[in-house]
Amino acid sequence: MFDPDDLATIADDNGFSGVASVTAGAGGGAELVRGLADRSHALPNLIDTLFATASATKGFTALTVVSLIESGELSFDTTLTALLGDELPAVDPSVTIEHLLGHRSGVGDYLDEEQLGDIDDHIFEVSAHTLQTPDDYLPLLFPHPQVTKPGAKFAYNNSGFVMLSIAIERAGGRSFHELVRERVFEPAGMTSAAFLRSDELPAQAALGYLENGRTNVFHLPVIGGGDGGVYLSVADMDAFWEALSNGRIVSPDVAAAMAEPRSEVKEGVLAYGLGFWLRRGGEVVMLEGMDAGVSFRSAYDRQGGVGYTVMSNTSGGVWPLVRYLDAQLWP
Repeated sequence: MFDPDDLATIADDNGFSGVASVTAGAGGGAELVRGLADRSHALPNLIDTLFATASATKGFTALTVVSLIESGELSFDTTLTALLGDELPAVDPSVTIEHLLGHRSGVGDYLDEEQLGDIDDHIFEVSAHTLQTPDDYLPLLFPHPQVTKPGAKFAYNNSGFVMLSIAIERAGGRSFHELVRERVFEPAGMTSAAFLRSDELPAQAALGYLENGRTNVFHLPVIGGGDGGVYLSVADMDAFWEALSNGRIVSPDVAAAMAEPRSEVKEGVLAYGLGFWLRRGGEVVMLEGMDAGVSFRSAYDRQGGVGYTVMSNTSGGVWPLVRYLDAQLWP
């Protein structure tokens, strides 16, 4: 059974820096805040501090795509080639939007996490400050040829969601960042969620820290893209799950379809739908991310309304808390 005191003990024992919020039903919720948002100026994290979300952004990218499908600008069967022509010649011409959404495209990955090693050591092959728009990633995508036949198997893929962000711009006729704001953040009431520049973060945003104590400013794109980088607060995530459940972003039937398991990733434990990690056959929907100086997990039980959000401005800060919460909320 979830106990706020146990969560606090785990946070303190592991030097947690970040925010955790739990909705456990029957008055069992809790909030926890620890650590510093800015170590140089001794500014503490607060319950409304904005944290980077890394790959959790993929869920917002996926919802923007599906919103464009609902409004007729795209379809699940639209091929990437139909939108980009020969801009990515190494991509199999039969790769579709649905393949990309489900990590079943087989495209080469510019950031293959199975080969990554220590996340704090990762440096982009181009200067991070040049990565501001989806098209800026094209030089990173070119050198990586198709790996497997589209649809053949699940393989978590960052390039695929960068490609989706480019597709969104081609289909939607405006910038990726604007379309995510208009089609996800605004209808969901996520009032502080944004793609912020890492080199001019507002006062309410937490700086990300590496194990060596330095910030992550040289390790991440200056502005996040389709595969990661949104900043948001706990309140934004609460608003997001409510809006997704109530059909304010996409219709309830479509949201439910996105949470249907398409690929079993860890037998009996973990699956993937379209833009979302899933537990318990899709009953529990999750967004998760980790980057240098960033770790994030938000999980929501669509039937019981039980869930949590844990955000940290360190690379591995959330995982001890997440392991405890998973075991207590969904044993």
